Order: sequence, then structure tokens, then C-alpha cells
Amino acid sequence: MSEERSKVRVRIAPSPTGAIHVGLARSALYNYLFACSHGGTFVLRIEDTDVQRSTAESAQAIIKGLGWLGITFDEGPYYQSQRLDIYRKHADQLIQSGHAYRCYCTPERLEAERKKADAQRRAWRYDRRCLNLSEEERKKFEAEGIKPAIRFLVPEGKTTFTDLIHGDITREHKDIDDFVIVRSNGIPTYNFAVVADDHLMEISHVLRAVEHISNTFKQILLYNAFGWEIPAFAHLPLILGEDKKKLSKRHGAMSLAEFRTQGYLPDAMVNFLALLGWSPGGDREIISRQELVALFSLERINTSNAIFDIKKLAWMNGEYLRAMDKEELLKVFQEWLDYQGITLPREYSSPDFLSKVLPLIAERSRTLAEVYDALLPYLSDELTYDEEGLKKHFRKDPEAVKRWLLLYRERLEKLHEFNKETAEGVLRELVEELGIKAGEIIHPVRIALTGRTVGPPLFDCLELLGRERVLDRLSKLPQ
Repeated sequence: MSEERSKVRVRIAPSPTGAIHVGLARSALYNYLFACSHGGTFVLRIEDTDVQRSTAESAQAIIKGLGWLGITFDEGPYYQSQRLDIYRKHADQLIQSGHAYRCYCTPERLEAERKKADAQRRAWRYDRRCLNLSEEERKKFEAEGIKPAIRFLVPEGKTTFTDLIHGDITREHKDIDDFVIVRSNGIPTYNFAVVADDHLMEISHVLRAVEHISNTFKQILLYNAFGWEIPAFAHLPLILGEDKKKLSKRHGAMSLAEFRTQGYLPDAMVNFLALLGWSPGGDREIISRQELVALFSLERINTSNAIFDIKKLAWMNGEYLRAMDKEELLKVFQEWLDYQGITLPREYSSPDFLSKVLPLIAERSRTLAEVYDALLPYLSDELTYDEEGLKKHFRKDPEAVKRWLLLYRERLEKLHEFNKETAEGVLRELVEELGIKAGEIIHPVRIALTGRTVGPPLFDCLELLGRERVLDRLSKLPQ
């Protein structure tokens, strides 16, 4: 690499045709970490030349999604749709140098040729019909209103490049068609525009998904035709579902917006995404952003495919939740509520109340959505009872359970001071008097008070609910 290209400059170049998904987010993260670890520059380029599918909303969703993850870019966003004159200029340059030619073949002719090849059970390749058209033939096509595409003239030979992850990869040029670089509507194709952009933006390293290896050969041919320096390439392993098939929506919520809605934390997502194909060494799995920057290197990226394990992500997210102090937990929970458009009842939205209840709930939660769900019994007196819990703890001996809970209620009502210590004390006394196991009354009390079979420690629940609500719920026992 030349001296002027020795500084690391990387980019992420998504097409704004939908939501930002795990694969794109992982690629963006690796580029970002690589730039940060080398004191380099991270560029965002929006490849929006697909007019039919690209939308401004998708572009903004990409920017917001990266922002939510804390992946910031140093330059951009650049939009390819605003750079069409640049592509036309460079396409003309290739025609003038003899590396490209105008093709007047209609879609109908090309389709007919493909079908003929299929019928003969042979691979189809463009037959270069338009390579040596005379000036008269070109004028005739243009007089008929046929607008030409521009094809790259693939030379004989082969191309080898050294992938920074996979090593040397070679492809014979006979297996590469004379590919279109500019469509008949004047819009550049991916392989052509990306080469022009990466060169002009002085991109030093291209880190992208392994599916792009076939494109890399075409792009290197274009670099050589222009006489430009070729960036270093690193192709990242695929991300597969647990069934070892390519990740798709059948594996669950795959867009960043959906993960955010489910209550995953950006730090946990970044940690999880980083480990989808990269390892810091050893068995460590919880790694801070600062450590990721310090430890990240291309040498530690695996060649084998990564498996997207949603259970591991949920576990990791829970670890991040439990590591937060009260103030941080309150902050991220309020941000999630705002994102969801949820407003808590005024009497239960105070920082004083939430800072008491949230840490208790977070101890047993994996996501902010689970935190909110576990909070519901404290926000409303309209309870939904766990049916299996009722069968197990209420209905085996309903008369006895009802008698025990009413006795417990009487003693709570008579307490001079109501808190978790006194509430536990009278329950322990009652258990001893009745000669039953503590669980025989603790589980029914929990269901009666929250509708749930799991949650924060029972006596913390009583204190959080307060005497009046506890007494009211114990007088309205589920059937």
C-alpha cells in the first residue's frame, strides 16, 4: 500500500431498501472497530441508485440504527444518487481506453439467449455481439430509440487477490461475463459505482460480507483498467441461524428496530455482534466497548460461519441489565418507554418508586420489555393470573389456601409498622403455627398479589405495593 494510502479509511455502504439487519450492523461494527483501533476514518455511504427500491425513510433508519448502537461515522453520509455525473465521466473514460463498450442488446434478446442456453444445458455468457459494432450500426440502433448499456470488456487470464481473512483466492476470467457497468437508463451498477467511490474516497480496506467475494474479482478488474491502487479486502463470515441456514426473518426479529423494541440494550447488542465471527481470545464473553476497540484485529476473525444464538443474546442482555446501577437502569428504562410511546401512571412514574422496583425486577429479567412486563402488577390492580400457577398453588386445596391467606391478611392489617421485615416476620410465625411449609403459603401469596409465579423477593413485593393494596388484593383472591 502506498504511503498516501497507509492511513486506514474504511466504509459501510448500505442500500436503503429496508430495515437495518444483523448482517449489516455486524459489518458496520467491524469497520468502526477497525477504524477506531487504527486511529482511522469511518465513512458512511448510502448506495441509493436503485430508484425503485431505495427510500429516504430507509436511509434515515440506517443512520438512526447505527446511532442507537453508538456506531458513529467520521464522514458522510454520501449519497450515490448525487454522484451520477462522476460515474458517467469514469464510464466514458473506460470506453475511450477500450476497456468498455456500448451494448444495444435489448432485454428481450438477452432473455431469449439465456433460455436457449438453458435448453442446451450450458452456461450462458454474453456473446459480445456489440463489441465491434460499426458507427453505422450504432447510429441505426440509436435512431430506433435504443439506449445502450455499457459493458466492461473482461480480459483473458485470471485474477488472484489475498483476502485478509481467507488468504489467496483465484478466479479464471473465462468464468466472468462482460458485465454491465452502466445500465441503459444511465444508472451505474453496484460493482462500477463502488469502485469509483472507494477510489475517490481513498478507502484503504474493504471489510464486507463473504457473499461479495465474487464481486471482488470484477472490482479488481475495474481497478486495473483505471490504473488505480487496489484496497485491501477482508470478507467476513456468514451469520447463520441455529439451524445452520442463512439468517432470515424465520429466525426471529432480525432488524435493529425490532431488537430495540424488544428491549435489548445497545451495549449488549454491540458486544454480541462483535462475537459473531470474531474472538478476543480465551473464554471471555462480556467485553466493554473500550476493550473491543483495544482488542479488535482482523487476524482474530474466523473463516467459519457464525451462529446467531438469540438465547445467548438474551442472556448477555440480562448480564448488562444486572450490572447497571439504579440511576443508569432508570435512565435506559425511561428511554425505552419513550421510544415505545409508553407513559406510566403518574403515581408510579416517580424516580423514587422506580429506583426501588427496577433493580429488583431486573435481577430476573433479560430485556427491558421483560422488565416492563414484570412491572405491570405494580402499575395496575387489574391482574392477569398465571393459569398453571393457580392449578399448582390454589386449586389443589382451595379452602385451606383461602383460609391461610385470610389469616395472613388479618395479621398484616394489625401491624403497627408495615415493611418487608415485619411482613416476613408474621408470615414465618403463621407458618409455624399452622405446621405447614413456608412455600405452601408464599407461592399463593405471590400469585394473589402479582398474578405471577416468579418475580422479586416476595416481601419486597409487599413493601413496594404498600399495605392498602396488599390488603385489597388478599381480599379478592383468584378462583
